[in-house]
Amino acid sequence: MDTPSSTRSNIGSPGPATHGPGPALMGAHTLLGNDVVNRQGDDLGDIKEFMIDMSTGQVAYAVLSFGGLLGMGDKLFAVPWAAMTLDTEHERFTLDVPKNALKDAPGFDKGNWPSMTDHAWAGGVHRFYGTPYAAP
Repeated sequence: MDTPSSTRSNIGSPGPATHGPGPALMGAHTLLGNDVVNRQGDDLGDIKEFMIDMSTGQVAYAVLSFGGLLGMGDKLFAVPWAAMTLDTEHERFTLDVPKNALKDAPGFDKGNWPSMTDHAWAGGVHRFYGTPYAAP
């Protein structure tokens, strides 16, 4: 749904906020669809979903969609939140992973999501992205 800019909230808008939240506290819906690039500026995909750890209320993973054409044939990746950096100036995320390395990243199809609470799966994802993981 396109919302006229005059009625959009300032959540996630770049620059210093004069009122309201952002960029330190943002609504999740303002980040859905944001592009993800690596440090070289290569397009890695876009954010499709956020996975919330219900015991802590923290974002555990951003689900990245990569590849495919017009949403068909794309692969999804659960990227640990700690591996992502928000670039408020360009309104996108940065992920320090070479584009060709995503072919080896733990991924899944839209219709076949992994059990993200499985400790072996989560440990493998965190190892791939180089983020800490402590099984509860």
